[in-house]
Amino acid sequence: MSRRQNKASLSSSQQNFWIEVAKTIGLSLIFAFSIRTFAAQAFNIVSGSMEPTLQINDKFLVDKVRYHFGEPQRGEVVVFSPTKELEREQYHDAFIKRVIALPGERVEIKDGKVYVNNKPLREDKYLTSEEWTSIDVCKTGKQPPYLSQPVTIPSNSYLVLSDNRINSYDGRCWGIVPRENIIGRAGVRFWPLNNIGKVNK
Repeated sequence: MSRRQNKASLSSSQQNFWIEVAKTIGLSLIFAFSIRTFAAQAFNIVSGSMEPTLQINDKFLVDKVRYHFGEPQRGEVVVFSPTKELEREQYHDAFIKRVIALPGERVEIKDGKVYVNNKPLREDKYLTSEEWTSIDVCKTGKQPPYLSQPVTIPSNSYLVLSDNRINSYDGRCWGIVPRENIIGRAGVRFWPLNNIGKVNK
């Protein structure tokens, strides 16, 4: 083989190598985009509204597949895009809250507790003993607050509240979340490393 042919062969090999690299990177990006769009997406906690369940700077994955095969259940932590009411109040980022009441259920706040269908909701798994629920936190937004009186949750809608009831802005104030706004169910916390585990247990 002549020197010229040898150089041509090396050039062709290098070209093929970079084509394969480009293909691999391209496929990886498509795969990552597909997972983020259709299966799972990482989120970061930026407020203390879900303490003690989730702390500021916790990072977790949202399962975007589960609700294609079933409906949100009471007690599940979900991520959702802002409702029309929240958009009017200039909120644009996704929210994370806990599902408290389901479509068709009657909800009211009484004596610092949430009542669903006239029965007090047991919330000791995620609320501390000092937590109480009232509409006193609703200083801005919808007037009067959504839960200022008993309400029945509309079809295809959910009432969501924060775990940090004393210091949060949630459905008590601005209302319900339409089913179509729910992005997915909070899945696995992957940061910090010393607290890896399921968000919904």
